[in-house]
Amino acid sequence: MSNEQTPSRVAIVTGAGRGLGRAYAMSLAQDGVAVVVNDLGGALDGSGKDSGPAAEVVAEIEATGGQAVASHHDVADWDEAGEMVALAVETFGRLDVLVNNAGILRDKMFANMSQEDWDAVVRVHLKGHAAPAHHAMAHWRAEVKAGRGVAASVVSTTSLAGMLGNFGQANYASAKMAVVGLSHTLAREGERYGIRSNAVSPSARTRIEENLGNGEGATYDVFNPANVAPLICWLARADCPATGQVFHAYGRRIEVLNPTAIAVDLQSDEDWTVDSVGEALADRLPRRAEITDFVPEFNR
Repeated sequence: MSNEQTPSRVAIVTGAGRGLGRAYAMSLAQDGVAVVVNDLGGALDGSGKDSGPAAEVVAEIEATGGQAVASHHDVADWDEAGEMVALAVETFGRLDVLVNNAGILRDKMFANMSQEDWDAVVRVHLKGHAAPAHHAMAHWRAEVKAGRGVAASVVSTTSLAGMLGNFGQANYASAKMAVVGLSHTLAREGERYGIRSNAVSPSARTRIEENLGNGEGATYDVFNPANVAPLICWLARADCPATGQVFHAYGRRIEVLNPTAIAVDLQSDEDWTVDSVGEALADRLPRRAEITDFVPEFNR
């Protein structure tokens, strides 16, 4: 282990060189957590690499007395994700938290979307969650089997686009809804090992949502990425009770969502027919939710 002091809590944050990931890494460090700052430093569409962003966040954390190490692993590569988990354990002696935040965008109307654009976005947003989580959970399971207690946390990043859909984002929305299913599954499978899993949908000004505005004359920055960080830090703590939950957070609001709730439950005394299904459902279908239902200030 390269650090002189073994921290009581260690987290990996992917996509931590900018935006939300940077805010999470900085806040976790302020909360006493040692952080593996993962970032490839690529462009918004996933092209290119730059070690600078991750290194800069590490330097900021260390300048304030925190512990951090940079990771330039590709989180959507199964083997490199395993190397990233190993880096955390080798550097700090343990791993307790995985915050999956890395993401790219390749927006295009679905009829015009190429297979490459589909694959690239789904790879980073879905496999880029699954690969690190696989290796982290395998590590934690081994710790439990070796008689060492675990109070671990996986935080996955979903989006309202996944739950509501969004123009030009079929690839992104599909991956983000799949992340909810992954998070729920990890919560079920991890419970016996002391592993919690939750999904967070943040609304914040980042490269992905750079046009979010606060309105004319606003004195409070609703979409500052730092506004979401306290929820992430709480989910990362060993004594946090939350698991299997989906949160939406922005500004000074935290919403607990239930995307699996039953909106309409119809029963019939007779077998359904095509006509009776139509008659029963015609006036009972819920209104399709809009992003503004969850974020009134949303301004794209």
